[in-house]
Amino acid sequence: MLRSLFALSLLLLATSSLSAAETSRPNILILYADDLGFGDLSCYAQKGKIQTPNLDKLAASGMRFTDGHSSSGICTPSRYALLTGRHHWRDFHGIVNAFGKSVFQPERLTMPEVLKEKGYATACIGKWHLGWDWDAIRRGKGIQPEDFDWTRQIPDGPLAHGFDHYFGDTVINFPPYAWIENDKVVDVPDTMKDESKWKKIKEGSWECRPGPMVTGWDPYAVLPTLTEKGVAYIESRKDEQEPFFLYFAFPCPHAPIIPNDAFDGTSQAGPFGDFVVETDAMVGKLLAALDASGQADNTIVVFSADNGPEHYAYARDAKFGHWSPGPFRGLKRDVYEGGHHVPFLVRWPGVTQPGTVNDALVSQIDLMATFAAVVGYELPNDAAEDSHNLLPLLEGKSETARTAMVHNTFANEYAIREGDWLLLDAKTGYNSKGWKAWEQRHDYPGDDDYPVELYNMKQDPGQRKNVASEHPDKVADLQKLLAKIRAQGHSAPRLAQP
Repeated sequence: MLRSLFALSLLLLATSSLSAAETSRPNILILYADDLGFGDLSCYAQKGKIQTPNLDKLAASGMRFTDGHSSSGICTPSRYALLTGRHHWRDFHGIVNAFGKSVFQPERLTMPEVLKEKGYATACIGKWHLGWDWDAIRRGKGIQPEDFDWTRQIPDGPLAHGFDHYFGDTVINFPPYAWIENDKVVDVPDTMKDESKWKKIKEGSWECRPGPMVTGWDPYAVLPTLTEKGVAYIESRKDEQEPFFLYFAFPCPHAPIIPNDAFDGTSQAGPFGDFVVETDAMVGKLLAALDASGQADNTIVVFSADNGPEHYAYARDAKFGHWSPGPFRGLKRDVYEGGHHVPFLVRWPGVTQPGTVNDALVSQIDLMATFAAVVGYELPNDAAEDSHNLLPLLEGKSETARTAMVHNTFANEYAIREGDWLLLDAKTGYNSKGWKAWEQRHDYPGDDDYPVELYNMKQDPGQRKNVASEHPDKVADLQKLLAKIRAQGHSAPRLAQP
């Protein structure tokens, strides 16, 4: 009898301990903006022309990184790197075009797969832009509505790579212009995209590719609808035992620049600024839902962006005096800082100290190893090859997570950062158009025809003075380090040779 009672006590203790361990696992909410500059948040640019009170509040309640980066200056590669912990350039450089295939190899371990294995419910809401197997539902060679069997499941999307649930329109300016839930369209696209049926755009051009559309499709409804779905998902997790991972990928402020009417004039930076304000308001709704559900204290919230702002930023600077990249040179597509140096906020109640400003060099690639450490997942050697664990930084136990980082957008155009030094191993870091007039307005000296560019980012964050000719040894050292990281196939500390 005593033995039975003792055994029962041990069983109850073990069950109690397991339950406590499971309930202590934090939820994870990634809020990922699209084409947003470092200087578009008022917590980074106090003198900017856009106010972002909800993101400012998030920064004040957590850790604001000043040296955070995306993997690329364009969207698909950055999303791939974030979700895999692997530099995009080891596998590809460009974006997935309309009806393009998935960029994931079947064996590639992803962040949602890691978390799912540790008992998380996983969801993706918003922009996917990582490809699907559209050929599986084709019955014609064109892009007319009748060339697809819309009743069938679309394979190789989010559900094939670790997510339990997906809701979105895959890419706001790519067909099909329809809602997709999990792996099927909600309503059948029955007509071709016709911008004349849409409300007038407020800045720039639609930039929408031709293709099938659901009758009555309204691009202005995309952001509010996604936010409603995000709020509903957060609320649905309130009484669940398993933790959740929600990757909420905003379609904004990427073109088309379409702030809803209620946000017109809410910034001093034109419709784009108003669109940022609306994005901030939607962040506020998601975080309010998290608070109301009682889950905020056990949720890691990350906010960042896939790359810097689009080329419209040049005209915005001239007209409104608002420079979206803040103190940096360059825009989306550029290897200069403005292309990939983005906002990076992390709040983890009880771990990150409120109001902390952290100047450490970090990347979105590092989230994979960080979350693996949080949940106790041992990453294999063939996964997250470039991801550094940020947990010691978040806990305030270290001031450094990584000392070097490779920057890249297109093939054969690389930059490498080590400490305060940054080498652009190419003649120029520009891929955007319109920079000459911007340089003249801001008194840049112009190109010096040197084959590479070297900057001290502490002394010259705007990348004004190329000092490569003054430091040939530093140029050679950084070129050697860049070649090593590219050749060895990894840069994560756990994979370093003993």
